[in-house]
Amino acid sequence: MIEPSYARLLAAYNRWMNEKLYGLCAGVSEAERRRDRGAYFRSLHGTLNHLLLADRLWLGRFLARPFAIRGLDQELYADFQELRRERSVTDGEIEAFAGALTPERLAGELHYMSAVDPRPRRMPFAAAVVHFFNHQTHHRGQVTTLMHQCGVDPGVTDLLWLPGLVQS
Repeated sequence: MIEPSYARLLAAYNRWMNEKLYGLCAGVSEAERRRDRGAYFRSLHGTLNHLLLADRLWLGRFLARPFAIRGLDQELYADFQELRRERSVTDGEIEAFAGALTPERLAGELHYMSAVDPRPRRMPFAAAVVHFFNHQTHHRGQVTTLMHQCGVDPGVTDLLWLPGLVQS
């Protein structure tokens, strides 16, 4: 379905976008980051927290290190700077995970317990990896909309602009 290079590319894109968006969010006041803007996870802060929570949940599944949560809207870190530091740590773990993927692992199956409907599940490992990166992109799209609502233009977010990807 996918090759390990796909996961490495998207892990690099994930880090690049997170660094860019967190850098811009650092310039937004705490009140604006926390303002309920009607998004699924209410605010910029809530959406950023959800992204980190979901990444840790899926990484835990991939690495057989279960990450227990109370709910998908659980606030992991109330402090923005701590959230930003932990985001960076997790992005490093994502890059390490992607860097260690093999075609054999991607061809396998993932067995896990659903956090939404707590029962055992299984799916193709490659499909779980695709979902992992797709989920990030989906919610980062929400983050960019919320940033626009705060008056911040996140600029270009397309994969094509990942530094070093396209050669002139």
